[in-house]
Amino acid sequence: MKPVVPMIIRAQEDELELWYRHLPAALEEIATLKPLDELSDAERTAAEVAIVANPDPKDVASLPNLKWVQSLWAGVERLVSELPEDGPRIVRMTDPQMAETMSEAVLAWTLYLHRNMPRYTRQQRDRVWLEHPLKLPEERTVGILGLGKLGSQALARLRDHGFTVCGWSRTEKNFVGVETHHGAEGLKTVLSKSDILVLLMPLTPETRGMIGAEALSQLPNGASLINFARGPIIDDEALLAALDSGRLDHAVLDVFVTEPLPQDHPYWSHPGVTVLPHITAPTIPATASRIVGQNIGAFLETGTIPDSVDRKRGY
Repeated sequence: MKPVVPMIIRAQEDELELWYRHLPAALEEIATLKPLDELSDAERTAAEVAIVANPDPKDVASLPNLKWVQSLWAGVERLVSELPEDGPRIVRMTDPQMAETMSEAVLAWTLYLHRNMPRYTRQQRDRVWLEHPLKLPEERTVGILGLGKLGSQALARLRDHGFTVCGWSRTEKNFVGVETHHGAEGLKTVLSKSDILVLLMPLTPETRGMIGAEALSQLPNGASLINFARGPIIDDEALLAALDSGRLDHAVLDVFVTEPLPQDHPYWSHPGVTVLPHITAPTIPATASRIVGQNIGAFLETGTIPDSVDRKRGY
């Protein structure tokens, strides 16, 4: 008899339908998948691995013998903060397709800023016909904070497109043809060079509120910012103040402290902000389900648990 693997997936109806189509197909030969509320008491007790997406940690904790959870998302901050340290290991989704999708989004929105699209949008609104000088990509420095799988691929894509790129990470990393920095002093260096700053680091106690008034003041005058990481990394009041003063030109924001973004939030109507509904690098159910199948298949066959989150670092 195949083992039962619980699924705790909170998603919109259309996305949920995709997961319920692709996951059973990927695990058809090795496990029976069931939503949490369909498990018997015996199945809850026997479960050693669960598939989760945006779960309530209390639901995860209701499975007493879990050894690990396979998240369908790269972001696992709530699980890290609310599950006990001696609880199940947390495995993030590391789908190569996600890195490809993110690098595409970083390039697209960097070009949006590089080609002055926000300015021309404002001019259209005001019926102003005015051409602005165009810089070459190599004349524009893009700084990337966070050089994990997503950041490193985005960095390479920008470099290959001709932008001058520099990167920052918590610990030292090196990439061919790219200037990289690390640590507190390295962060100051990257900030000071970045005409466009791209945030791709995980949310941890160290990165929460990292981009506040002090960090924003270190950017070149008229710089722009892209946040594809996590909302709480930015101090919203400091960002709005920098935009209002003209210190910053524009911010492209895909992630927020509260999602969906509240209707009365000033970002919605601010002329210096582009609001996106957390769409830059969604997990693709078809490709991610194959990875889930491989991971759970290996565990059931050999007991191997994939690399999991370092609970102290938070990623």
